[in-house]
Amino acid sequence: MTCGINTSFSLVFGSIFSFAGDIRNVDDLEELFSQTKFDAVILANPMRYFDNNLVGSLNLYKLMAKHKLVFSSSATVYGQPDKIPCVAMNPYGRTKLFLEEIAQDLHKADQKWRIILLRYFNPVGAHESGMLVEDPRGIPNNLMPYITQVAVGRLPELNVYGHDYPTPDGSAIICLPIRDYIHVMDLADGDVVALEKFLQRNDIGCVAYNLGTGRGTSVLEMVAAFEKATGKKLPIKLCPRRPGDATAVYASTDKAERELGWK
Repeated sequence: MTCGINTSFSLVFGSIFSFAGDIRNVDDLEELFSQTKFDAVILANPMRYFDNNLVGSLNLYKLMAKHKLVFSSSATVYGQPDKIPCVAMNPYGRTKLFLEEIAQDLHKADQKWRIILLRYFNPVGAHESGMLVEDPRGIPNNLMPYITQVAVGRLPELNVYGHDYPTPDGSAIICLPIRDYIHVMDLADGDVVALEKFLQRNDIGCVAYNLGTGRGTSVLEMVAAFEKATGKKLPIKLCPRRPGDATAVYASTDKAERELGWK
């Protein structure tokens, strides 16, 4: 059995059964692992940073009797890259980087550990059925729900944070941060092929893959694409930079295509 774990508030497992508990509570995890046997564990993308990411994940590491893990990491481990591949710029990215380093140390110390680290870039979109969508309350933290809420009039304008970055944007005046936006269903496919490799191979070790398009896109380019597709003009407000935001974050996905057959 494979389980997915959401560390935000409680432990939630696939369609077979659910277990109410807290990943930060060792007793809850002990009860869960004593009840059933898992083939693999997928650690989902948490939101409570140091408490959930570090404390909860370390508790989970301790109780993974089968020593198998697929860890959904984050592109934030790259920070503002130059020649050094991983230098996180904010607390969230640092927690992900710490956990990747811990995972690597676990494998070095005990070769029985098999670990796949999936570095997600910026997920956008929804399931094609329309039943699974991102529709947050309040002002969204992610770009696409922000754009769509402005488009339907729920929010008055799209705040664009930072317009003085040294990046080409297709505009002679405005220079915006560059991100790699990837459809959420493509990420789901990446999870599936990674898990398939994980279950079929015993010689994985500890390996990381970038799950993205490998291309950078600015906020204004995303807005222009949305406007072209919908015929809806969006009001935009240029705002100051946010601390901890990198100028450009995208990376090669050649390794995922070569070793996982995913693109």
